[in-house]
Amino acid sequence: MSSLKNALLTLTTAILVTAAAKAESPNWPGWLGPQRDGWLKGFTPPQKWPDQLEKAWQIEVGTGYGTPLVQGDFVFIHTRQGEQEVLQCVSLKSGKAKWRQAFDVPFKIGGGGEYHGKGPKSNPLLSDGRIFTMSISGMLAAWDAMSGKQLWVRDYREQFEKGHPYWGASTSPIVSGNRVMVHFGNDDIGALVAMDAKSGRELWRSGKDGTAYSSPLLADFGGVHQIVQWNHEALVGVEVETGKELWRYPLPHLTHNQNMPTPAIHDGRVIVGGENRGMYSLEPMKSREQWSVKERWFQPKAALDMSSAIVAGDRIYGMTHYNAGQLFCLNSKTGEFVWQGPPRSANNVTFLAMPGYVAALINNGYLKILRSGTGQYDEVRSYKVADDATWAAPVILKGKILIKDVQTLTLWTY
Repeated sequence: MSSLKNALLTLTTAILVTAAAKAESPNWPGWLGPQRDGWLKGFTPPQKWPDQLEKAWQIEVGTGYGTPLVQGDFVFIHTRQGEQEVLQCVSLKSGKAKWRQAFDVPFKIGGGGEYHGKGPKSNPLLSDGRIFTMSISGMLAAWDAMSGKQLWVRDYREQFEKGHPYWGASTSPIVSGNRVMVHFGNDDIGALVAMDAKSGRELWRSGKDGTAYSSPLLADFGGVHQIVQWNHEALVGVEVETGKELWRYPLPHLTHNQNMPTPAIHDGRVIVGGENRGMYSLEPMKSREQWSVKERWFQPKAALDMSSAIVAGDRIYGMTHYNAGQLFCLNSKTGEFVWQGPPRSANNVTFLAMPGYVAALINNGYLKILRSGTGQYDEVRSYKVADDATWAAPVILKGKILIKDVQTLTLWTY
């Protein structure tokens, strides 16, 4: 009787998920939105942002920095509870649980990172009915989004002795076609690996560089579809089809200068910046089968620590760790400052862009709505969305905002 009940529950969930996917419904498949670029494609902001947001529900979900995923009425969240990592599905309307999977992930955090906890720090990804999660210990798993059933696991710890960098794995998987790709390994050695999304079978592996805390992106340069990744040693472009490394720009992780932020791709260039190392605009170029990387500009006065910058139009929005945390806007073509916000503003910020505005989630629990395209810092609204620290990226949907803080997930409406 119990087996029949579970089967019926799984079937019902499957029907609901399929119906939600086919209908015009909320969709947020991964970190920084559908293209991992922070741009809210197809989103129409309100004519006037309200004075306050309304709290619809709040639930305890556990710790971790992974963004929530949304498909239709389903929200998926990957967190830690005790010595287990938990993947669960809840209702977007009510926050009520649909299914929950828990698995043991013992982990000892590296010294100096205790404040950030034991993760998970990688962002999960939803693609073609599957959820891909990267544990803080460096294991990649695929799950069926309808039922929560685990489909496969890939663990490269035996090959690399340790499957994560010093403070734990935070690089996020990415999907192109039938391939799911992620960098396995530790600070000293590793590889970018492509696996069949259905089976987990390895398709290719590229390089021997150690992994970093940055996440990969997809781009087309020189007519070649490629994965752009900042690993422990360099920024590299790798052909998605074959795993062949096409180009490389040395930018190593040295001493305390971590390779943490995820680059941005805009107008044929890669915008990358690291701790104490300024920001670069780099253009990968192909001539007669030979690749090179040309530096278009360098901005020494804006350096990214853990916060990634995004590009909207001809503007770059980010937070430099100089001046004790300061929001800034650069001209994407020249690298010159358009404006700088107040100093001592934040330890971390996540940005999302939409027509006319940029949303900035500050680690102190405030969501700031900034007017974009202006010549100065222009704050339209500031919402208190959490009583605790907010390091996970937010989700902004039509009339709804999902915020993950240290322990809870909250749905705000406007």
